[in-house]
Amino acid sequence: MIVHRFDKSNSLLNTFIAEIRDVEIQKDSMRFRRNIERIGEILAYELSKSLDYKHKVINTPFGIKKTSLSTNKLVLCSVLRAGLPLHQGLLSYFDGAENAFISAYRHHPDGGDDFEVIVKYFAAPSLDGKTLVLTDPMLGTGKTLENVLNALRSHGEPKNIHIISVIGSKDGLAHVEEVFPEDTQLWIAAVDQELTSKGYIIPGLGDAGDLSYGEKL
Repeated sequence: MIVHRFDKSNSLLNTFIAEIRDVEIQKDSMRFRRNIERIGEILAYELSKSLDYKHKVINTPFGIKKTSLSTNKLVLCSVLRAGLPLHQGLLSYFDGAENAFISAYRHHPDGGDDFEVIVKYFAAPSLDGKTLVLTDPMLGTGKTLENVLNALRSHGEPKNIHIISVIGSKDGLAHVEEVFPEDTQLWIAAVDQELTSKGYIIPGLGDAGDLSYGEKL
């Protein structure tokens, strides 16, 4: 797996990452969602540099101009519900992309630390020959993305796969590298070192879905 990690150099991303981590700023859910969107926009721009391009002639009012435009057919697939703000950020840049959505959540059968990832809702176009962009803001254990990948197999074979995440853990990155195709590219804003016993990232930022849309039962 090819990892593009953006917390090893200073950029405007620092501000957005700091704000989504800050327990006081997190109280403003609209600002939290917007910051996730902006992170998605930046990562979308960075990802766009890796796509395929070909020349096209554009007619202007005063002549013609040759430019390079992407030829990739993108499918953006987000994990509900936490992935929605990140999805919107990507869609702001990849406005011609097709869209897919999948519901995946952690289920703790006995209330302990062990959990399984349950996939219930799934809607997607054909993936055959397309560029699949999986978006999940928190890459904790990597098991959610593994289950999403397995669910997507019924919809065809993508040409290539990209993963976009906001914050991940070292263990999560290692797991994704193990189960995804070796040419998969991961675009991630920050990587933290630890996980709790229940698989949440430390220091992380908490539950991205709850912070975006309110606590669930």
